[in-house]
Amino acid sequence: MAEPIDEHFLAAVSALRPPSTANAAVLHGIPAQRCVDVFEAQLGSRHLDLAARWLRSKGKGFYTIGSSGHESNAAVAAVLRPTDPALLHYRSGGFYLARARQVAGSDPVRDVLLGLVAAVDEPISGGRHKVFGRYDLHVIPQTSTIASHLPRALGVAFSIARARKLGVESPWPGDALAVCSFGDASANHSTAVGAINAAMHTAYQGVPVPLLFVCEDNGIGISVKTPQGWIARTYGDRADLRYFTADGANLPEVLTVATQAAEYVRTQRRPAFLHLRTVRLMGHAGSDYEPGYRSTDEIAADYARDPVLCTARMLVEAGVLRPQQVLHAYEATRCEVLALATDVAELPQLSSAHAVTAPLRDALDDAVTATRHAPAAPVGRDEAPMTLAQAINRALRDVLDAHPGAMVFGEDVARKGGVYGVTRGLRAAAGTARVFDTLLDEQSILGLALGAGISGLLPIPEIQYLAYLHNAADQIRGEGATLQFFSNRQYRNPMVVRIAGYGYQKGFGGHFHNDDSVTAIRDLPGVVVASPARPDDAAAMLRSCVTAAAAAGTVCLFLEPIALYHTRDLYEAGDDLWLARDSGAVVPIGETRTYGDGRDLTILTFGNGVPMSLRVARRLAGQDIAVRVVDLRWLAPLPVTAMLADAEATGRVLVVDETRRSGGVSEGVVTTLVDHGYTGALARVASHDSFIPLGDAALHVLLDENTIEAAAVALVEGRR
Repeated sequence: MAEPIDEHFLAAVSALRPPSTANAAVLHGIPAQRCVDVFEAQLGSRHLDLAARWLRSKGKGFYTIGSSGHESNAAVAAVLRPTDPALLHYRSGGFYLARARQVAGSDPVRDVLLGLVAAVDEPISGGRHKVFGRYDLHVIPQTSTIASHLPRALGVAFSIARARKLGVESPWPGDALAVCSFGDASANHSTAVGAINAAMHTAYQGVPVPLLFVCEDNGIGISVKTPQGWIARTYGDRADLRYFTADGANLPEVLTVATQAAEYVRTQRRPAFLHLRTVRLMGHAGSDYEPGYRSTDEIAADYARDPVLCTARMLVEAGVLRPQQVLHAYEATRCEVLALATDVAELPQLSSAHAVTAPLRDALDDAVTATRHAPAAPVGRDEAPMTLAQAINRALRDVLDAHPGAMVFGEDVARKGGVYGVTRGLRAAAGTARVFDTLLDEQSILGLALGAGISGLLPIPEIQYLAYLHNAADQIRGEGATLQFFSNRQYRNPMVVRIAGYGYQKGFGGHFHNDDSVTAIRDLPGVVVASPARPDDAAAMLRSCVTAAAAAGTVCLFLEPIALYHTRDLYEAGDDLWLARDSGAVVPIGETRTYGDGRDLTILTFGNGVPMSLRVARRLAGQDIAVRVVDLRWLAPLPVTAMLADAEATGRVLVVDETRRSGGVSEGVVTTLVDHGYTGALARVASHDSFIPLGDAALHVLLDENTIEAAAVALVEGRR
């Protein structure tokens, strides 16, 4: 079926007449060839959208969001360097094609078509998603349909200068800038607002942040109109954010203004906001039926601002091209794109779960291998046994010493040394460029880490409390966890996110400071979740996570039990049995720690559950019940082999889970045992499905030792 915008373009250009006298003034001093180059990228982008519709009509293509009406973003690419890292809006076909013209050996039209049909040969995701991305073009793939890539873009911009300051090799030149694009509707999303605020906050302090925000304002988000003038009113006069605006239908204006914006960002190393006033053509995406929410007159009125048509008219008026030359170029591009579309439509797609999950599996295999072969850290010091907090502090010092690109950052981690003193002294030891405080915004903290990780650095951000992670979980779920998958491991964001969490804090209440919910992070493919209980394990496992991040680009979440930070005793006051020396060891991912060799019962647990279970095991020994307590240590992926071995050793398993009964860790542990053929006795105890209240009321909903003991006895006696 013919597209109205296609027919309108052909009719409008056919009606043009060459001027009797060429009017070069319409180019406003822009070289004619530069305009022609951008026009060719615009033509390619338009015909890719038309080809996408054709492929869908033949049952060969998939849901996709087109770039029609936004082709002026090709001019933004034209004024940037191909080494400027780009994180692009989903309507960035013109930008992608114009960027590719700057790098020899790329075939961007074929790239996009391969993505449209999910072909294995697609160069960035390998058929896993239709994205604009390519490693040699420095286009970092984004799968988001909102603005969740903006915090990462902030991190990339920040890291350009920071890597140079630390003497760490970076993929980006020292004078590069980062560019990110997004729509006017997405500009209202909390991630966009937070990232822009964080960029201004950073610039206000005089820290370099060469970031060009490009808001492609087409006035509508799916079916909801953006209030007229909203973007200009909101961002047109903001301190520490230089504002530029251009009419996307006027190519010379876009080239001129985008050049000014890029020059400002590149030379001043400060953020800028380029407001590109565009138009949306051919609806939102896929099967979107635009007449269902816009009148026919509204839709037709936008045709006059079609950037491809406006560029064609300008080139004709300037005497650069004749109307027939424009039509010839338009149809020649159509033929080229359709021929390629016909060819790629028959190419193979991913054909098995094994093929689909290869990047996730390979990344995890590499992480496990790296931790199995990692040498112990040189200790060489005669120190007294440490608490959990002290051991983490010691391990962080070692990491900062061993990795020049390692950075520790978050709320209160530098000058104060953390709410619980875990990072105390690191700022003095490693310097303010590597240990620093951030603004209070978890999205920006994690986005900074995501950008730093792909920029050659080794970020170790801190989330002050587990509950605060939920404010920004999509930075892990939608951005961090997916990058290796959707880039076929060409891009990686190594990071170790330290998170203080769990319950059992005395005298410190409220569910935001006593949070036992880990549901949001248990099901993230490829993400490692570590949960140490003992001081020596904490140091060793932190080194493991750093090793996995550095070697395999792994996203690691390191859950630290707050209630155990300063714990010294296990059985009775003054026994100092929960202190330990740091041997410098590295614990391989997937290796558990077993206490005892009892043959009557296996307790599988983690975190605060470990000392609780050990105390219960001691009491059970007085009842002639011999227990082995297994600290899982790794919550994702679960240590299946070790779990099964200890389960089979006794034939009775009690899973002790301090998190909530619904969505907690024990659900996964029990299911895993059953799925892998365990047929022995099996039970679990967990905390109530409740938020944790203030004070002693918390003891009524958190798992306690009496509950563990009763369940253990019942299981051994065959009553469960």
